[in-house]
Amino acid sequence: MATVEPLFKQYLYYPESAFGLFALKRQRLCERPWKNAVVQAGSDVVLQGREEMQRYCTDTSIIFRQESFFHWAFGVIESGCYSVIDMDTGKSTLFVPRLPPSYATSMGKIHSKEHFKEKYAVDNVQYTDEIASVWTSQKPSALLTLRGVNTDSGSACREASFEGISKFSVSNTILHPEIVECRVFKTDVELELLPYTNRISSEAHREVMKAVKVGMKEYEMESLFCHYSYSRGGMCHPSYTCICCSGENAAVLHYGQCWECYCFVSDIICSVPANGKFTDDQKTIYEVVLKSCRAMMSTMKPGESFLSGSVDAMLQVHLGAGFMTHGLCHFLGLDRIDEPGLWSLRTARHLEPGMVLTVEPGIYFIDHLLDQEIVGVTNRGMELLTCVPRTMEEIEACMEGCDKAFTPSSGPK
Repeated sequence: MATVEPLFKQYLYYPESAFGLFALKRQRLCERPWKNAVVQAGSDVVLQGREEMQRYCTDTSIIFRQESFFHWAFGVIESGCYSVIDMDTGKSTLFVPRLPPSYATSMGKIHSKEHFKEKYAVDNVQYTDEIASVWTSQKPSALLTLRGVNTDSGSACREASFEGISKFSVSNTILHPEIVECRVFKTDVELELLPYTNRISSEAHREVMKAVKVGMKEYEMESLFCHYSYSRGGMCHPSYTCICCSGENAAVLHYGQCWECYCFVSDIICSVPANGKFTDDQKTIYEVVLKSCRAMMSTMKPGESFLSGSVDAMLQVHLGAGFMTHGLCHFLGLDRIDEPGLWSLRTARHLEPGMVLTVEPGIYFIDHLLDQEIVGVTNRGMELLTCVPRTMEEIEACMEGCDKAFTPSSGPK
């Protein structure tokens, strides 16, 4: 057991079984049957983490958040790192920047390689300026780099690159689909962390509901949500841009708010009446969305799918892209959309245990409503991870300041 405290101890919550999480995930990657190609003996997986960035030409740093694939495999929170997984043995090497002595003056203690080896439970630690020389001595048959397009954003993930990489045989076509598939299925530890992030975000949503009054500014609601998530949950990074919306802005697709813990995210949306009471029009639309959400959850279990019929035909007629432009559901994990799917349909695959995904039927009208839940698929069915008032009676009671317990819809367990 490492002498350095497990990474999760810096947060207000951490599972006791967290140590060894990333070694387990690397093992899963090495042991899975790769579908698209045969991995050569002697191959190494090479990942590059995110570098720290400054705001334009200033010395002000942009808040650092690790690249998700790199975090999935190693959990490293420092910038400027590389990592290697030996596909034959499963052994791991972390490459960290060699910092100059002047770093300690303004940024703090410079840690040794042994510190990082214990902190991240890896087999070896080297400096990033030694990458080419280390590989030259080890003579891998191929370097498997990460190259693929996120079908949701259209952006490509960053492929590892370093001085001297051209001297090696590089394959950048087979790693991406395999590691993406690994991220779909959560480990037991991840299934402990994700309910925590969603619980804190749910509580923050309830705090905002209690405070909403006619005439409040959007930033006032946002500040309440941010303060609660950070002060009560130790969650200092939003899962995505946090915005509380009102009026016509409520029909804008990416108005929402949720936070993350150690890069594990939440994604919850609530719709409430500003004056605490639903109008007749709002009741009509809200009930349609709520019933749709609960109907979906009631059918969720391994082997089920949200789609029936021809997916190509659905895409051709833009099914779901009219009043429900965001799609029906998507996977959740280290990113708000953990495995991109089909635009406006999103998740089209059959459900399996270990998946965590959103349930978000919605109807987008100006001045009207959207709700979104987070669920995990278990061997027995579905487990609801969010805990916010959903019925109109529960929402109105919460906005009146009533703290009485409510029972979230849990569906089949």
